[in-house]
Amino acid sequence: MHKRTKVKITFFVILVGMASMFTAVVTDHWAVLSPQVEQVNATCEAAHFGLWRLCKKAIYISEADYNGKGCGPISLPGAENCTYFKHFNPGDESEIFEVKTQKEYNISAAAIAIFSLAFMILGTLCLMCSFKKGNDYILKPAGMFFAFAGLCAVISVEVMRQSVKRMIESEDTIWIDYSYSWSFACACAGFCLLFLSGLGLLLLSMPRMPQNPWESCMDAEHEVE
Repeated sequence: MHKRTKVKITFFVILVGMASMFTAVVTDHWAVLSPQVEQVNATCEAAHFGLWRLCKKAIYISEADYNGKGCGPISLPGAENCTYFKHFNPGDESEIFEVKTQKEYNISAAAIAIFSLAFMILGTLCLMCSFKKGNDYILKPAGMFFAFAGLCAVISVEVMRQSVKRMIESEDTIWIDYSYSWSFACACAGFCLLFLSGLGLLLLSMPRMPQNPWESCMDAEHEVE
């Protein structure tokens, strides 16, 4: 398989990873939080959140829906109210998490996710430039940018995971149960695809290994594109 074909396949995988990461950043289903259900045939309030806002949903729990754990599942019908975090929208009377340290966790996760998007943009620009003949050397910085984007994605995921863990363990909150949702899965998929594709581009940017024992990497002929 020609080198140019390998680069195009890698670029397609990168596009899927970028779409996954962008979806994770703009959606609000990283984690679902559930309080204790005091009684059945009544309304309880579950929540799901992302990097930018918190959504609370009033769910009517009947005896048939109650699973013996927390309020939910979140897919049950109910009135939903979403508010942006106060530290991102200080001019509004927005709700914030009950734990003070949640602000630091959430700002950190959002900032790192923005860095991931920035690295993806830089990597895409470099990769587009590398398609021009004679610009194969730009594959190396492109691969580094995409690998950095993947690393930022997994760091953001870990920060959010620690945030959810602290929310559940804190005595100042009503949440007793949690689950990670599809936005969290998109971020994990984005990390895997971007990081591995970045490493792939770095490998493709290296000179062809010698095929004969008397050749060196510098003496080996370049692969025909």
